[in-house]
Amino acid sequence: MRITDITTRVVNAEMRNWIFVRVETDADGLYGWGEATLEWKTRAVVGAIEDLKPLVLGRDPRDIEQLVRIMRKHSFWRLGVIGMSALSGIEIALWDILGKSLGQPVWRLLGGKVRERVKVYTHLGLGDMRAVYESTELDLLVERATAVVQSGYLALKTVFIPYTAYLPTLQEVTKAGRLMEALREAVGPEVEIMVDFHGRPASAGAALAYIDAVEPGRPMFVEEVLPPGETIALANLKAKSRVPLATGERLIDRLEFEALFRIRAIDIAQPDICHCGGLMEAKKIAAMAETAGIGIAPHNPMGPIAGVATLHFAVSTPNHVIQEEMVGAVPWYHEVVRGPIRMIDGYWQVPTEPGLGLEVDEIACAAHPFHPEVQHATNAMLADGTVVDW
Repeated sequence: MRITDITTRVVNAEMRNWIFVRVETDADGLYGWGEATLEWKTRAVVGAIEDLKPLVLGRDPRDIEQLVRIMRKHSFWRLGVIGMSALSGIEIALWDILGKSLGQPVWRLLGGKVRERVKVYTHLGLGDMRAVYESTELDLLVERATAVVQSGYLALKTVFIPYTAYLPTLQEVTKAGRLMEALREAVGPEVEIMVDFHGRPASAGAALAYIDAVEPGRPMFVEEVLPPGETIALANLKAKSRVPLATGERLIDRLEFEALFRIRAIDIAQPDICHCGGLMEAKKIAAMAETAGIGIAPHNPMGPIAGVATLHFAVSTPNHVIQEEMVGAVPWYHEVVRGPIRMIDGYWQVPTEPGLGLEVDEIACAAHPFHPEVQHATNAMLADGTVVDW
């Protein structure tokens, strides 16, 4: 069996473009789908896939480890997030091919089933990006959180920490505490709440002020309390915080996670399978995390192929804690990809179909062509005009 072509389909999902990757083989009717979505870098990732394609054409798609090594090492330059996203999309498609060729679901090939169902969470607005980032007032926050719970979810994540930089004001910290208190009162003690700081605090002191403010509401974890790379500061925060710390969505391979794991700087690692190198690299990151006593909650606000890939990962990964999903990102989410995602009582069910168990409707995809994504970051400034992390 040999790889004969690699092509992409770009699907505009309003607030982001999904990048679907199709790997063709010379075996009759055998192909695989992956996803390489990377916000605001769509055309760059599509180009990177074209650049990587000559390295793997003519090779056996079942030699996944070898093909990944070829794409990384024979590229010479370190791939960065654009190249690693391209590689990830190809790698996921290779697993789809392998599973189909053997008549087995991908989770079986990743080590087999370690749980009977997968706990999931979504964002406000059920994943509608406007609701995710525009729910910072108390009444709207409570209304949208209540809607998520009424839709059957047992866990949700919010983004209400303001643009901050080095020192928050007392007013901002007090508001964050009030929002968390109202949120907990609205959803009750049975529903898990996660608070995404989005890397907005630029100092450990600023992050700790917000952590202390939301701590009475007992969040499951707080996410990206500092920008990527602040390993020592994270470790110092972990020693002071009574709330579990999570990070990792902007780290792109196990070498970047290793420093966090070595000094036990976090409680939850959040690799993104579409950016970190695909399913095999995510499994290696998870094994390293398990050795350090750290759980895994993969980042996944992406499209439906990424969602299915994370499902197979979760079924087969012992230290998986909870899975992010955004099936409500657009009303036609399940039209472009028909797949095995089924939620019952706040949990995804274990798929049984060979490969990833999905099929892409290319006519439906074509109805949503590429369009430049909304740039959230343009208003990420303090009152005096200082540019900050958004």
